[in-house]
Amino acid sequence: MKHSLSRSGSKKLRKIANFFVFMGPSVLMYTVLFLVPLCGEFFYSFTDWNGINSSFSMVGFSNYIKVFHESEYWTSLWFTIRFSFLVVIFSNFLAFAWAYILSKDIPFRNLWRALIYVPRIIGGVILGFLWRFIFQNVFVQFGEWTGLSWFSQNWFTTQSSSFWALVIVMTWTLSGYLMIIYGAGFSSIDASYIEAATIDGASKFQILRKITIPMLMPSITRCMFIAINWAMLLYDTNISLTNGNPFRSSEGVTMNIYNTAFRSNHMAFGAAKSVIFIIILVIISFAQVSLTSRKEVQQ
Repeated sequence: MKHSLSRSGSKKLRKIANFFVFMGPSVLMYTVLFLVPLCGEFFYSFTDWNGINSSFSMVGFSNYIKVFHESEYWTSLWFTIRFSFLVVIFSNFLAFAWAYILSKDIPFRNLWRALIYVPRIIGGVILGFLWRFIFQNVFVQFGEWTGLSWFSQNWFTTQSSSFWALVIVMTWTLSGYLMIIYGAGFSSIDASYIEAATIDGASKFQILRKITIPMLMPSITRCMFIAINWAMLLYDTNISLTNGNPFRSSEGVTMNIYNTAFRSNHMAFGAAKSVIFIIILVIISFAQVSLTSRKEVQQ
């Protein structure tokens, strides 16, 4: 009896030790890099701290009231929502198409996958400067050669062109990463379903709509969640590609928060903006996951 108790006790100790060895670093990093800053941000949003002085005083909800009266913040938020909506649609559609094509037995399939994934490796700042050169030089030359005025326009002088430039770059960046997730989803579909539908006379479109897409709903849920979060949290490419120009019309909400907190030294006010944005982002993400996960089917 004592031997069995000691053995069960040693098993529990091993489980605890394994948890700290394998999960401990991740939990520690998550706590230090996310939970602690989040709690600090929430606390400072109720103060008048400017980010420089060591002293501050509590001001209650005055920062939040001020946010609701600042039109620039809501303009940047509306810009981010419109931008994110288009990026999520276009990047998922393009990634799905790439994954569907590359799920077939075509020549150099792995090479094409690698080439499509490459944009995800490039850093956001470098990506912005690279695409800025493409928009201002390559696209303009192409437009002049072909006579297509849409390409030869000055991309960063109007609100509409700056908006579409960001959408193009973010769609191009995200689609390669999402393609990998969709590709894994395609490979997990049991081939017997496709074979049975083919024998029954189903067309390729019917197989795609009735079998492939329902079976891919877990991948669609994950890809949409990733795309929503990455698009709404865009900052580095926004800075290097448009820098909010012209006249802050292409300024995303994260850029607005950064400018308020660090450039204007209104840290508490920026914290209040950030808390409101986090709440909105959580609501949108939760609604998306709830809606798409209901359509998932068991294979």
